[in-house]
Amino acid sequence: MLGRYFSKQDDSPGAPDTAILSYGYWQRKFGSDPAIVGKTILVDGKSRQIIGVMPQRFRFLDYQDPAVIMPLQFDRAKLRLGNFSYEGVARLKPGATMAQANADVSRMLPIWIRERGTNANVLNAARFGAAVRPVKQDVIGDVGSVLWLLMGTIGIVLVIACANVANLLLVRAEGRRQEFTVRAALGAGWSHIARHLLVESLALALIGGVLGVGLAYAGLRFLISIGPATLPRLAEISIDPLVLGFALAASLLSALLFGLMPIVKHAGPRGAQALRGAARGDSRTLSQGRRQHRSQNTLVFVQVALAVVLLVAAGLMIRSFLALRSVEPGFVTPDRVQTLRISIPEGRVAEPERVARMQRDILAEIGKISGVTSAAFATALPMEMEYENNMVVTAANQTYGEGIPPLKRSKSVAPGFFTTMGIPLLAGRDFTWTDVEGRRKVAIVSSNLAREWWGQPSMALGKQIRIGRAGPLNEIIGVVADVYDSGVDQPPPTIVYWRAGVQEGFGPVATLIPRDLSFAIRSDQAGTEDLIRQVGRAVWAVDASLPLARVQTLGETYAQSMSRTSFTLVMLAIAGIMALALGLVGIYGVISYAVTEQRRAIGIRLALGAARGSILARFLVQGLRVTSIACATGLVLSIAARGALSRLLFGVSPFDPLTLTSVAGVVLLVATLAALIPAARAAFMQPMRTLREE
Repeated sequence: MLGRYFSKQDDSPGAPDTAILSYGYWQRKFGSDPAIVGKTILVDGKSRQIIGVMPQRFRFLDYQDPAVIMPLQFDRAKLRLGNFSYEGVARLKPGATMAQANADVSRMLPIWIRERGTNANVLNAARFGAAVRPVKQDVIGDVGSVLWLLMGTIGIVLVIACANVANLLLVRAEGRRQEFTVRAALGAGWSHIARHLLVESLALALIGGVLGVGLAYAGLRFLISIGPATLPRLAEISIDPLVLGFALAASLLSALLFGLMPIVKHAGPRGAQALRGAARGDSRTLSQGRRQHRSQNTLVFVQVALAVVLLVAAGLMIRSFLALRSVEPGFVTPDRVQTLRISIPEGRVAEPERVARMQRDILAEIGKISGVTSAAFATALPMEMEYENNMVVTAANQTYGEGIPPLKRSKSVAPGFFTTMGIPLLAGRDFTWTDVEGRRKVAIVSSNLAREWWGQPSMALGKQIRIGRAGPLNEIIGVVADVYDSGVDQPPPTIVYWRAGVQEGFGPVATLIPRDLSFAIRSDQAGTEDLIRQVGRAVWAVDASLPLARVQTLGETYAQSMSRTSFTLVMLAIAGIMALALGLVGIYGVISYAVTEQRRAIGIRLALGAARGSILARFLVQGLRVTSIACATGLVLSIAARGALSRLLFGVSPFDPLTLTSVAGVVLLVATLAALIPAARAAFMQPMRTLREE
């Protein structure tokens, strides 16, 4: 929007440091200063010249909105294969295919491994292959299946609503038979009556569409607020012209769906003949038998069956959510753990030893805060997937084949980390500050890693492991419980915990230290503004230039890991409740119409001494007969459609008997209540008053 893009010179090693700001950061930090280009900004302790500002619509793939964008400035002379720390983005040439791009990368891989690989034999044995794929695959992932499922459920609700309105229009059309008869007697053709009914249907659909768009405007912010962070471009979801066009098309389609049945019944050629027959006084055309009620019962059948499908889906998601909540994540009381992220850039503090002292000093200052029971830090806390690090870990006295052994999740943690997180220690001991200060080569492993390599947790104590195949050996001093580090819906990964502080480096790097850390603070005041202010003061007492990032409770991180399931649950629950309510209205409408239609016959029966209970039972049975068959059909459809939902379920089968029986019971109970009101009105009407009115 302002300034220029990076040039090749900007990306060259040793070039002056430059940066481009995102639109949001430019607004928040610099008040939308139009003269910002050319000024400098301090990033990681280094001064950078601002050369541009990106437009508001700019997004960087599926990542969170960046504040500052900087060139990598790779030095090709120092590049070596083996880290695999970056992802590439490329635009295909016109006419080129993805298969051709993959073939070209496959041709280049052996050349790169031969010329720039630090260990060509290992890399060749690993058999790396080309993995060029559409960027859409990375941005959207598998969220498309969830969105299509939700779209399908809302489509079902629309069909149920259309069936309901069609039923009401049929009832209304039945009440206008006399009007249609007069029109037919006066010579009105069936096309004239059809146009009249179609205009009414269109008016209803368009008015409903306008009201629906208004409700969508009101509800959109709520749905975005509960939407999962994994939903791509969540903040960009809005009611735009495309959505308005879709709403118009859906409204017109709905008009055809719910307006077609009364048109066919009363305005078609047969309907017109029947009306003319009624005008001539043909009593057979006016008699209301089972055939005339079939269309209404069919619509109620469709409503209830589809409502059962949605309720089963919502019930299974509820069961999945409860199953997820029942999984012990491996840490306790996450709502009492405050977390934040702190980075000490190399441009600010170069010496690893000084960085280690600053990290410990920050921890000591935080520990002085009133109400803090314990505090620790780690390179990544549980479920902080964006900060995770997986690396090759091998055990001494074990042989490995060619290639790269399976990767293990690795974290560097401070003493007291397991106590702060509530992760049980199963064998051995925790790290101590003596281990950190003495740079002792010690490690702690998760229980599943100990079982995988040595059979049981206690057997891991005293064993030695290392990073890669030739790194320094570290003695295992403890074994901790497994943690659902990738979310409770994924198996707990095998984890190696290295001690915090300065570590022995690899290759030309003598020593290294993690500079980006997550701090965990256990306190009853977690999540409060007061604790966050005190933590900020504690950090800035050590270095006033360090910002606090990702400030939230561990409970919020835990909730985010289940956000997609909870979002799908809410949407399916809304659709299921709407479907059930519409089905209730449909059943009520059909029974109510039947009672109104048979008022005279009911009045005569009651006058002749018929029992009110028999009248009540008759209409209840009429409603429950259709509902029972529809309910059974809906359950069969739910089982048949299990494939669409099975990928979203956790700890529950699509054939879950509790869900199926519960839904059937709820639907039958609601149907009984819906039929009971008009049935009771029929059973307790006053016969003489009814006959006089007739």
